[in-house]
Amino acid sequence: MAAEAGVAKATLYDYFPTLDDVVRALLAAELDRLRTLASSAPAVLADELATHPVLRRLADAEPEQLAVLLGADGEHWAQLTAWLGGMLHVDADAAELAGRWLVGVVVQPGRTTGRRRQAAVLAAVAPAGA
Repeated sequence: MAAEAGVAKATLYDYFPTLDDVVRALLAAELDRLRTLASSAPAVLADELATHPVLRRLADAEPEQLAVLLGADGEHWAQLTAWLGGMLHVDADAAELAGRWLVGVVVQPGRTTGRRRQAAVLAAVAPAGA
């Protein structure tokens, strides 16, 4: 990881004492990037999730681990759908539908044109209300 960042390993560990700290920082940065994408449009987020190299690698090499990651417990799922509802300005049912669709895109990405059509259908049927 240090080489990819263009720094010496010792320098990396000056900022991040353990490998877990490095991974947490990378994950936090990636989640922030995905949140920014999500705020622009669900179709853009869907495209990113469908082609994300880490998610694709997990889907191909470790589908069981991907299933664990996507199987958010009730509290985390409620937080995610509440966030989606607020971002998309839709009610709780529409946010739940959008969340399930996005998880489906990770598991079975399909084609870009199909994802774009599906996003348009979701947008058309999602009642405003958040």
